[in-house]
Amino acid sequence: MRKTFFFVFVISILSISMFSCSSLKNYKYFEDIPDTTKSTNIAEAIYKEPVIQSDDILYIAIQTVDPLAGTTINSVNNQTINSTTSIVSSNAITGNQAAIYGYLVNKKGIVTIPVLGDIMLAGLNTAQAKDLVTKRAENFYKNPTVIVRYANFRITVLGEVQKPGTFTVPNEKVSLLDALGYAGDLTIYGRRDNILLLRRKDDGTTLAVRLNINNSSVLKSSYFYLQQNDEIYIEPAKTKITGSDASQARNITIVTSALTVLIVLITRIK
Repeated sequence: MRKTFFFVFVISILSISMFSCSSLKNYKYFEDIPDTTKSTNIAEAIYKEPVIQSDDILYIAIQTVDPLAGTTINSVNNQTINSTTSIVSSNAITGNQAAIYGYLVNKKGIVTIPVLGDIMLAGLNTAQAKDLVTKRAENFYKNPTVIVRYANFRITVLGEVQKPGTFTVPNEKVSLLDALGYAGDLTIYGRRDNILLLRRKDDGTTLAVRLNINNSSVLKSSYFYLQQNDEIYIEPAKTKITGSDASQARNITIVTSALTVLIVLITRIK
């Protein structure tokens, strides 16, 4: 009798442990980092500034001693002038359908700026573009201060996240974790160990990379920082139905109930 009870007790403990451990293994980020109060140093990924591409929208502004001198150029950032110089988008991060205006980089990589004319900016980062626009502006303005930044740095997050969609972000240094945060984080069904990153290349091909945020090595991956128009897909786990907390609790209850009935039957038989 005692052996029987001991056997059933061991099975119960193993069943509960199996469900619990599975939950932690599937859902915990950076599980290789020790659970300790001591700090852990992790090498950081090298950030490479994205380069301007055709169809990007740029915020370009000029400031001078005379506040009205750059009005013609700066007004494009606030209202639509024509289809060749500006475009409307939406701010998906805040959920507001606020219009975003700016200078459109055409298919040839050229931006048409009032007063300054056509400037080739494709292939440059924003710092290089700023220098180039400044040199052109010095021909028309005295000691101009130029601002160049992305107005539509977009990333797309799809799959098992709380809020899938395309997000227009206010800066160009965006990490994988930032993107998941914009999308409301992964659901409990999303695979943390097999995140798919799709990146369009200049030659027309698409680069596909798999990332694992269960391990801290992703923090130093060359793909940790995202580029303009990157797409992230979160694959659902094969055990999506049984992987939820509610399903685990139900399974534990069923196993426990079955074992209880078994114990009662064994007791009565003995």
